[in-house]
Amino acid sequence: MTLNEGNEGSSGESIQVAGSLRGRLLRRMAALLAVLLVISGLSAYFNGRQAADTAYDRTLLASARTIAAGLSESDGHLKASIPYIALDNFAFDSAGRIYYQVLGLDGQLVSGYEYLPSAPADTPLTRDYPALARFYNAYYRGQRVRVVSLQQPVSETTLSGIAEIRVAETEEARERMARGLLLDTLWRMTLLTLGAMALAWFMVTAALRPLEQLRQAVAERSPEDLRPLPVLTVQRELLPLVSALNLFTARLRHLLERQSQFIADAAHELRTPLAALKARLELGLREQSPDIWHYTLLEARHSSNRLAHLANQLLSWARIESSAQAVAEGSAERIELGTLARNLGLALAPLAHARGVALALEAEQDVWVMGEPTLLNELLSNLLDNAMAHTPAREGQVILRVLPPGLLEVEDNGPGIPESARQKVFERFHRLNPERDGAGLGLAIVGEICRAHQASIHLLDGQHGGLRVRVEFPPCKPLVPDEV
Repeated sequence: MTLNEGNEGSSGESIQVAGSLRGRLLRRMAALLAVLLVISGLSAYFNGRQAADTAYDRTLLASARTIAAGLSESDGHLKASIPYIALDNFAFDSAGRIYYQVLGLDGQLVSGYEYLPSAPADTPLTRDYPALARFYNAYYRGQRVRVVSLQQPVSETTLSGIAEIRVAETEEARERMARGLLLDTLWRMTLLTLGAMALAWFMVTAALRPLEQLRQAVAERSPEDLRPLPVLTVQRELLPLVSALNLFTARLRHLLERQSQFIADAAHELRTPLAALKARLELGLREQSPDIWHYTLLEARHSSNRLAHLANQLLSWARIESSAQAVAEGSAERIELGTLARNLGLALAPLAHARGVALALEAEQDVWVMGEPTLLNELLSNLLDNAMAHTPAREGQVILRVLPPGLLEVEDNGPGIPESARQKVFERFHRLNPERDGAGLGLAIVGEICRAHQASIHLLDGQHGGLRVRVEFPPCKPLVPDEV
């Protein structure tokens, strides 16, 4: 079901509830027990019917033998004298009716009911009893009957041959016995099923109790409490879940700490230039000279440009953190570094010309890497902007190299960075010369983008005494022909 109220995530998407684990387990168990109940019922019915056939077949054969014992000769003819005990078996009862038939040596009816069905030609003699008897099913007077055909030898003074005694019984008694066994089995299996379901419910409830306790422990925590959950009293099956929660909490705590520190640093960095801009404007307003007003406006414009640059870099840093997470989750694509560098170089060419800096590109062949285009463009922009800002005017030279398999270099002929300070420049708001313009975020952004792309970055000495920044990307897998 879809919960639209009170169950929406932070992104506004509705949560799809899959249902209860307890209910799913009980439904599957009930389905399995129902199948077993049907199988057991069918087995009980067929076994009961087989037992009824065995018991009633013996009665049929006993009745046929009783009738056979009353066969005798009279005036050269076969005579059937039915004993009282045999006649008693043929009475109507609530379970059905019994029919009999005595056929003489020539197959003529001697006694009993007419047209009682004979045994099919392929009916074998029974092996369960020591008698020349056949058992078979037939229909008589619109009813299904079970029939025994007993071959009785006759050896008298004037008679010698085989007489046939047929005894048939309707199947109500057999069905009643089979149904009784079936109902008894179904009752027992139903009670067993209900007991198993109740036991399973209690067992599942007991098994899920630690999970409910864990949920309650997490729900009772305050938003500021990001301590790891204790694992000493956790069941073995819940240990992976608790470990994953602790790992997620540690990452969240680290992220919040970074954000808090970043906000504090950003507030500090913004407070100083804003205060300076405000003070400069207030001092300018106190003066009466137009020249001083003009100078004050120029200084204010310069300060506002620094503030705008700082704000843009802060926004870039915030955007990089979310984009870096997307790259880590597999949103990277194949990018040709030479094309990216060429397009950015053309865009920055007017700015380089205005500063008197010669901007050159060296890319002899295609170099493919896996990355996010916006982040890689930000990386190149910061490297080139940093290089052009630190090269001497009118004599500056910046070279951008793209080399296989995934190497990117930006070299300038500026003053460079002392080796002892090369690790600190990747820290946020770190500036080698506080007097110079800049927010100290350029190389920090570059380092963060490199970490997102699992690339390594090195600061080396340039060939002309400046700084050479080398970025090495992981090898890119060759393109599969089907993907072209």
